[in-house]
Amino acid sequence: MAAKNTICLWYNGGALDAARFYAATFPDSAVTGIHQAPGDYPSGKEDDILTVEFTVLGVPCLGLNGGPMFAQSEAFSFQVSTEDQAETDRLWHAIIDNGGQASACGWCKDPWGVSWQITPRALIEALSDPDRAAAKRAFEAMMEMGKIDIAAIEAARRG
Repeated sequence: MAAKNTICLWYNGGALDAARFYAATFPDSAVTGIHQAPGDYPSGKEDDILTVEFTVLGVPCLGLNGGPMFAQSEAFSFQVSTEDQAETDRLWHAIIDNGGQASACGWCKDPWGVSWQITPRALIEALSDPDRAAAKRAFEAMMEMGKIDIAAIEAARRG
């Protein structure tokens, strides 16, 4: 049975390439369907790939090759919780080293403009520390980072 709620992402012709990249990069991710347009549409022709069904970390998604009218923005992002620095580094570099773009505080964009937050669990724990001074130190350290450095976050949390 199909998911009742599916995230639909708009692409300018790159939905299949993006879905294949996600499937190769993230665990529990796959391309699950490729659908051709039954007729011409504003940004494509009959038989062009119109939609691609895929999962990202188990989340059902649909890539729509809608054309250049709408661009991705940071208003939507995938937040990926990582267990350690090795996983954080692997996912961050998979995105930025394959045509993506680094940003601040663990954020980056893939080559199709989709935003990702590569967020170590240690960061979430530090920012929610009941010791507000420790949380503030971790927050201030994070604000200076691109890719999150878990050791530096933990050092800041300890003071």
